[in-house]
Order: sequence, then C-alpha cells, then structure tokens
Amino acid sequence: MKIEFWSDIICPYCGLMDNRLRLALGRFEHADEVQVVHRSFQVHPDLPRQGVAQRQLLRMHDIPAQDGERMFASIEGAAHAEGLDPYHAMDRTLGPTDYAHELLALATDKGRGGEVWTAMFRAHFGARRELWTKEQVLDFAAGAGLDREEAAQALNQRRYRGRVAADQREAERLGAHGTPFMVIDGRYAVPGAVGTEALLSAMAQAWEAAHLVPRPLQILGTTDENDATDAACGPDGCAVPPHPAP
Repeated sequence: MKIEFWSDIICPYCGLMDNRLRLALGRFEHADEVQVVHRSFQVHPDLPRQGVAQRQLLRMHDIPAQDGERMFASIEGAAHAEGLDPYHAMDRTLGPTDYAHELLALATDKGRGGEVWTAMFRAHFGARRELWTKEQVLDFAAGAGLDREEAAQALNQRRYRGRVAADQREAERLGAHGTPFMVIDGRYAVPGAVGTEALLSAMAQAWEAAHLVPRPLQILGTTDENDATDAACGPDGCAVPPHPAP
C-alpha cells in the first residue's frame, strides 16, 4: 500500500495528521507493507520572507478573532490529548515554506523524508521555529543531522523547486484545495484532518479493496458527523470546523 501525504509545515492540521498517521500505522496489521510518501503543498507561498504573526494573518483574511481563537484552541487541545505538547497553533509566526519544502525533498532523497518532516513539524509547532529564510532552513538542516553544505548547495541551485511545484500541481489535479490531503494507492482520497480511528478505517478499507477493479478516486476518512473532514488549511487560512477535530 502506498500513502501519499500532501502537507505544509505551517498547517496545524497537518502536524496533527502526521502524528495520527504514525498512530494508525502502529495499529495497522500490514504496516510493514505500507510506503508513506510525503509531498509538498504550500498554503501561503506569497507571505513575506520575514514572516507574519498568526493573528495578523487572521486579520488579513477577515477572520474574526474569536473564531480564530476557538479554532486554534481546539487544535491545541487535540494535540495535547495526543501527546504533542507544547503545540503552538496560535502564538507563532508564519512565512513562505518554499526553502523548507526543498530541504524536505533533499531529506527524502537521503532516505530520511518521514523523520525530517516530523522533526520540522515539531520544530515549528513545538518550539515556534521560523523556517522561512535560507539561513533558518540551513540551521534546521544541521540540527536535523543533514549536511549543511550539501543542503546549501541544493537551496542555492533551487535543485528541488520543480519537484515541489509538481507535487502541488498533482494534488490540485486530484481535487485538493488545501492541506492535509492523503491519497491511498492512487484511488482513495482522505481530505482534511480526520481522527486516528477514521484514518485506520480508511487504510483497512483501501487494503481490502486492493485487488478489486480500479475505480475513480473516492473520498474516505469519515465515519460519523464528528469527523472534521473540513478541518484543513488553504490560501485563505484554516477552516473553522463545525466540531473540534478529534
């Protein structure tokens, strides 16, 4: 089974789904036969390089402060319940993530994609790490055990810019309008943030159907009305789900 996971490191729902995917795989009986491929999707590519505060971004998109506070408090509560503590969804700075994604592509080529993606989520949401400039990204690379000189060369040459852009085009072709977005075996889509149980159910359903005649892309991941599949981040900000994400 192949799980493609499109995300952005500044998307708080993506950090949750990175954790939930690991939890689901830990309970999936065929986990040793699952390949996870992380792919890039930039939700705010036009942010200034110096970054902007989350509260300022909410104002830029005309999102009422109380809605933003409610949404991010819900995310932080869910993260805390899942052992991701601290998890700063509101009190942080956001910026363009092109260099970050290019570094992540390099890490993938080095066979360390999954662990470096997780480390970057933890750096940003756990420590409010800013990863918008080359120097910030290179400092992170060195701390993550990647060769700083090799990483600098890749970023200066923009070696992975085409791959990052291609990832996003492919997600949009499949119907994604934001992150997180997962596709299982190229046939089943899991859009938005869903709970661990719903994700595990989607994986099991896709596994059982693996030998059926291929069908068009189907939406999986929801098991009841409490699964916030509309919990996602896009260019206009993060959606406020009708129910808190599990």
